[in-house]
Amino acid sequence: QVQLVESGGGLVQAGGSLRLSCAASGRTFSTYVMGWFRQASGKEREFVAVINWSGTSTYYADSVKGRFTISRDNAKNTVYLQMNSLKPEDTAVYYCAIDRIFSSARYLRAETYDYWGQGTQVTVSS
Repeated sequence: QVQLVESGGGLVQAGGSLRLSCAASGRTFSTYVMGWFRQASGKEREFVAVINWSGTSTYYADSVKGRFTISRDNAKNTVYLQMNSLKPEDTAVYYCAIDRIFSSARYLRAETYDYWGQGTQVTVSS
């Protein structure tokens, strides 16, 4: 059983930055596709970003492209989401998740991910 633990959320003013971390248990982290999703109050969970197992391929939602950066450190079993130029509409609970295959047919869809963290709240004030 894989466990994911997110951290780094908090309250920030618009235009500010936060870096989220997601630490994974297990010895096969370097084989995982890692995704970040978010869910605002009263809304469906939405895709934010994904990174392949080696960190050489990434993909972002249009709403965060150019502002957010996903990265990973396989030696630390950790994936990161650097969030810059934050906007009030970025306010949500942010989740990391594991998938097995890096494919455009999969990584946008929450139902294809096997494991999820508990989430970390990000609140951006205007």
